Amino acid sequence: MPRMLRRAAVLGATAHVASQRGAARAEQQAAQQQSMAAPEQEAAIPEQPAPPVAEAAASAADPYDQLMKLKQLLDAGALTQAEFDAQKQKILGS
Repeated sequence: MPRMLRRAAVLGATAHVASQRGAARAEQQAAQQQSMAAPEQEAAIPEQPAPPVAEAAASAADPYDQLMKLKQLLDAGALTQAEFDAQKQKILGS
């Protein structure tokens, strides 16, 4: 039973990351299409870089939940200890 729960957690975390990356790609493609459609407007209005979607979602989520997902990924072997520690420091802001 614990193995099935661990597998479900890994799949859930993977789906979340894939969703975030997909949203970022869609945003990037929309920006590219918009810049191709109106190059004269781009010169008039300076473009500001969009905040990374993954970081925005990470800051909005509960740090405890994020740490639990990271720990599950570490236990499943999807992350190395160094990657886990780096992400943990980002979440904790230290």
